[in-house]
Amino acid sequence: MVEVGTASSWSDSEQSSYPPVRYNWSHLTPLDLKNRSVGLGTKNPGMGHAYFTLDGHEFRIFSGSIHYFRVPREYWRDRLLKLKACGFNTVTTYIPWNLHEPERGKFDFSGNLDLKAFVMIAEELGLWVILRPGPYICAEVDLGGLPSWLLQDPKSRIRTTDKGFVESVDRYFDLLVPIMVPLQYHHGGPVIAFQVENEYGAFNKDEKYMPYIKEALLKRGIVELLLTSDLMNNVRKGHLKGALVTVNQRRLCQRMFKLLHQVQGNMPILIMEFWIGWFDFWGFPHVTKNPHIIEYIASEFIQYGLSFNVYMFHGGTNFGFLSGGAYINKMHRTVVTSYDCDALLTEAGDYTEKYFRFRRLLGSLSEIPLPPLPDPTPKSVYPAVSILHYLPLWETLHYLNEPFKLNLPVNMENLPINNGSGQSFGFILYETKICSGGLLHVHVNDIGEVFLNDTVLASINSELKNVDIPAFMGCQLLRILVENQGRVTFSDKMQTEQKGITETITLNGVILKGFNIYCLEMKMNFFERLRSATWRSITDSHIGPAFYRGTLKAGASPKDTFLSLPGWNYAFVFINGRNLGRYWNIGPQKTLYLPGVWLHPEDNEIIVFEKIKKGSFIEFSDKPKL
Repeated sequence: MVEVGTASSWSDSEQSSYPPVRYNWSHLTPLDLKNRSVGLGTKNPGMGHAYFTLDGHEFRIFSGSIHYFRVPREYWRDRLLKLKACGFNTVTTYIPWNLHEPERGKFDFSGNLDLKAFVMIAEELGLWVILRPGPYICAEVDLGGLPSWLLQDPKSRIRTTDKGFVESVDRYFDLLVPIMVPLQYHHGGPVIAFQVENEYGAFNKDEKYMPYIKEALLKRGIVELLLTSDLMNNVRKGHLKGALVTVNQRRLCQRMFKLLHQVQGNMPILIMEFWIGWFDFWGFPHVTKNPHIIEYIASEFIQYGLSFNVYMFHGGTNFGFLSGGAYINKMHRTVVTSYDCDALLTEAGDYTEKYFRFRRLLGSLSEIPLPPLPDPTPKSVYPAVSILHYLPLWETLHYLNEPFKLNLPVNMENLPINNGSGQSFGFILYETKICSGGLLHVHVNDIGEVFLNDTVLASINSELKNVDIPAFMGCQLLRILVENQGRVTFSDKMQTEQKGITETITLNGVILKGFNIYCLEMKMNFFERLRSATWRSITDSHIGPAFYRGTLKAGASPKDTFLSLPGWNYAFVFINGRNLGRYWNIGPQKTLYLPGVWLHPEDNEIIVFEKIKKGSFIEFSDKPKL
């Protein structure tokens, strides 16, 4: 995705300008896809545009985006079946480097990150595949999919041919590309195209960078069609010799045809991201797009002989700490946990009005009936869960790894953990002794709470840096709890997205020294250790960060549900140690999606980490509130 900021629904006056959709496909010819070759044609009869060919026959890409890493693996087949049943012939996915190499040199392509398994299911169902491996992908994920350990060296320049960056890319591609090579069309697989990086025209810091990434793919065995992808206004800066230029658009634009012809002559037109919806930020309204308008624009693309990729067909969920951020009006904003995006399928994989409109539209092009619709995924409304036990954050610190004792605070990325790769996600706690009150000056990214012992004094962020510490007797413990709320995904600020405390701390102008630093990554093994803790009986009087525990009774056959937190303030929810994501009472999102496949029969442990003050219970429903 390209833009940073908010988007709203089209106005009523604009909606009324779109006439009823009527299909007339008399100019289209049936496709024969028996043989195996893919290429570019020279013209499209009656349209004046070039076209893709598959085995020598005209072929148009009707694709939908599904990000495997945002969907529980157990549901991949269901979502891809629904894509096929809607009339699409291709699935497109990003590949997130930060999830596949969470620590430098430590790779993970297992479980929910098994890219090969996802592609093979698509092939089994008769779908083609377009892969967008990055290394930068945007996708509204933390740091646009780049690993946070790239930020350890402030002199390194990401998304350039800087030696440190491209060496890291090369190591990653040395492992990633051999996974992709046998999946290619010319090797008998379903992958028909690869995107070279992502939306580089908006960044455009190094003219040698895109050729480097292209060559890095080619020399490792990529032989399929290569693509670039940019917003129309950035195409001139982002295009690359030897790669097809594609554009990201909300609607048909006549200027697009002239621009693309100027850049690359008479080549097929692919709308790589046809934005049928949009993502949400905490504190902003939920975004929706009129289904009738989306259907009309798609029919225009078809009338003009264009190919397109619907972004998103199924958005899924930013589970855990995956959500990225943006700067809007000089303030850091965070993408919500849901990546529903008002897509054709909901966050939980349910059908929408847009889905049925696209099924009708694409079905009208097909010579054979579309596959039958898969059954909807069943939902359940579980009994409310009461919270009976809690642990203040301060009583859980000894269940973490030993704190680091450092003279001066350091940011998350430069902590000496995870085999030297630092801390990517979560919270970080800084502690030091002070012996007087006064004016505290501290710079945090993104948001912090300042405590004197266990009493909260103030919230701070990158704009609010000063706190008045009241006078007290003796020496006391100063604590600063800082949260990474998501590194920005699409901005020149990406280079400076180090999290935690990023400068020295002063009290009355004197630099504070001698810190204990705790890493609160909130990984599965931390919650395993917490099970041996002595939990307190619940009290309504506790204010401040704490863990709260309850039990969800799911019965013999668990199903999907939506979890809500009435009366809670700012929390993360963990089910059997799995992080469902962030909840924030400022909205717009009011429920968290809980996949039934992550529940055990009968009892399930729920732990809520609440930063401020708990609510009374946890509720469940069979419908989301976004």
